[in-house]
Amino acid sequence: MALITLTTDFGLKDHFVGAVKGAIYSELPDAKIVDITHLITPFNITETAYILKNAYKSFPKGTIHIIGVDSELSVENKHIAIELDGHYFICPDNGVICMIASEVQPAKIVEINIHNHIESSFPVLDIFVKVATFIARGGKLDVIGKEIQSHKKLIEIQPKVNQDRNLIVGGVIYIDNYGNVISNISKKAFDEIGKGRDFTVTARRYTFKKIFNKYNEIVNFTSEDIRQYDGSKLALFNTAGYLEIAVFRSNLKTVGGASSLLGLRYRDTISVEFHEEEKPDFTTV
Repeated sequence: MALITLTTDFGLKDHFVGAVKGAIYSELPDAKIVDITHLITPFNITETAYILKNAYKSFPKGTIHIIGVDSELSVENKHIAIELDGHYFICPDNGVICMIASEVQPAKIVEINIHNHIESSFPVLDIFVKVATFIARGGKLDVIGKEIQSHKKLIEIQPKVNQDRNLIVGGVIYIDNYGNVISNISKKAFDEIGKGRDFTVTARRYTFKKIFNKYNEIVNFTSEDIRQYDGSKLALFNTAGYLEIAVFRSNLKTVGGASSLLGLRYRDTISVEFHEEEKPDFTTV
């Protein structure tokens, strides 16, 4: 049974999601369809890349992932199919795949060329579904397109490191349902550049000298009332391995979240400055 996932910015109000699922079932009645999300911020490629990176590995090898964000075909936005890490991805070549492909080398990339026979203003429905169901039936990527050697990269996915390697300048790439703010600064980069040095994380006018690994590490459980920690600001490395600015037990309808309380928005700067150890002064007078 073919397993096909859908990740789009279509929302749930309109007919788009239902039409895509109907087209899949028409081509492949025994398909199993899983919605990763249809609530991507419209045209937000970075947000899509982050969600996809953290979702796809939970699916079995051979899963086919349809990505419908900024998918309108143009000279600058071609359609590609990728075999990567045992999975298949059908998507626009707009950088959406680069967060996964930066860690795992694609086995094959093809530029989809079946557009010569199909004219469409809804490519996810008319093109991506046909490609996905073709692959699900055992079809090879070479049949649907010409092999290419590269895909588009997103510059904003990668943080910048200064020449002295004592400053990482990143930015907000995603804000989750709790209002937690995720940056593009990975724990791997933090460890490699920081090398155990003291640091200061800065997000707007807020600074953090400690990074947690879990939200509740900020709590002293011997306290009589641990509710006093609700709403506390903290920095942590989340389960995806990225630096996150959060609020403990945040609730956007009550105490607020990091995005609202700290005034952080998509693409805002988050930086980490590493401090050199002070060397003892052995000068004698």
